[in-house]
Amino acid sequence: MTVRPDPTFYASPALAIQAPPETLAYTLMLSPDASKPDGLAVVDLNPASPSYGKIVHSLFMPYRGDEFHHFGWNACSSALSPMNGHPFRERRYLIIPGIRSSRIYVVDVKGGPTAAKIHKIVEPEEVFAKTGYSRPHTIHCGPDGIYVSTLGGGGKDGAASPPGIFIMDCDTFDIVGRYEIDRGDQDKQYDFWWNLPRDYMVSSEWALPPQFENGIVPADLLSNKYGHKLHFWDLRGRRNVQTIDLGANHQMALEVRPAHDPVKEYGFCGVVVDTTNLEGSIWTWWRDKDGKFRARKTATIPPESADPALLPDLLKGFGAVPPLVTDIDLSLDDKYLYVSCWGTGELRQYDVSDPMAPKLAGSVHIGGIARRTDHPGGRPFRGGPQMIEISRNGRHVYWTNSLYSTWDDQFYPDGVPAAMVKADVGANGELTLDKDFYVEFPEGYRSHQIRLEGGDCSTDSFCYPSAR
Repeated sequence: MTVRPDPTFYASPALAIQAPPETLAYTLMLSPDASKPDGLAVVDLNPASPSYGKIVHSLFMPYRGDEFHHFGWNACSSALSPMNGHPFRERRYLIIPGIRSSRIYVVDVKGGPTAAKIHKIVEPEEVFAKTGYSRPHTIHCGPDGIYVSTLGGGGKDGAASPPGIFIMDCDTFDIVGRYEIDRGDQDKQYDFWWNLPRDYMVSSEWALPPQFENGIVPADLLSNKYGHKLHFWDLRGRRNVQTIDLGANHQMALEVRPAHDPVKEYGFCGVVVDTTNLEGSIWTWWRDKDGKFRARKTATIPPESADPALLPDLLKGFGAVPPLVTDIDLSLDDKYLYVSCWGTGELRQYDVSDPMAPKLAGSVHIGGIARRTDHPGGRPFRGGPQMIEISRNGRHVYWTNSLYSTWDDQFYPDGVPAAMVKADVGANGELTLDKDFYVEFPEGYRSHQIRLEGGDCSTDSFCYPSAR
């Protein structure tokens, strides 16, 4: 018998772009008051299906209070790495951490849209005992294991020691141990990603648990105590080789998005807010010829003036709404960077063909703290564009509307009922909200990250360059 790699593994971004379009999305549902268990919704994305845009299956967990947030696949195209690959694994399991409980669920989605089931539960005691970390957050599948970033370190409040990254076994899903050998200046953690052939990783910073679990701490924000650094790592050496401080006023350096083509040694980071002027910003980082990493602010997004009567208590004194850049995502051809402005209710599309000079190419508005723009299909949309996912062919951009339960309540006190919507991208890059696509979720839930069947733009790592 001939054994072949999973057909959803692609050697290069160009090959992934040519793959069949997605027909399913997996979207996290969370109960903000922990009155119900969190869950996973399977959404039909096939336009020819009678259940298009509807939830066709829901899987709810056996516990409450997990707070689902980010999640990822057990294996992706990085399995084709010539250095340390495991090409005969399947993209079959979703690794779903609870950032409040520190519990991790392994969900098997093989067998069709209604077959999703819990395969294994990793209890928080194992996370604590084997890593000393807590609050698992971002999942990335690498050729040698599943990498999990955390937001908390040791101690009851997760702030007794720095958070970091740990590794899970790809087959057993047992926790192997901490990633870091030498963490250098890194003392906060948020996102991370890598360039596998070039053997480096970049990570970013949000905050320690006391600064986010019960809501944003205004005094800490105005004192510039949230994260504002990028860290660069020798990936296989597991050591921090360089730290770049973006400036203390650039608070909350969150998502990092390296170029998908491994030939390109650059990427982007979104910064939530500049405390001197309430701007959001996009930064481009790159590796220079001398081997050193550099970073530069390449785009800014201004706040919007607003009637204080429309603002939550947190913002009334400013008379303005900051954009609050909470997610960014890069299309597989490395051409378009999508930026969610959760505060102002705007999804921005930048042409980043020149990564040092992003050009605003498109924009749609929905939700927003002051704008409160309804969906074009006539439905109310609360919150703003938040977690973004792009189809492999770049023609569809999906997003949800919840940031984090306690932060939702501060910025959107009237509530953030779960929503998932879509924009279509035209042949020349035109961005248009789809008035017929609006996913309804069970009452009382909020929606967060999305994963697409067969991989997506914030999941896959590629080991081979695209043909030119």
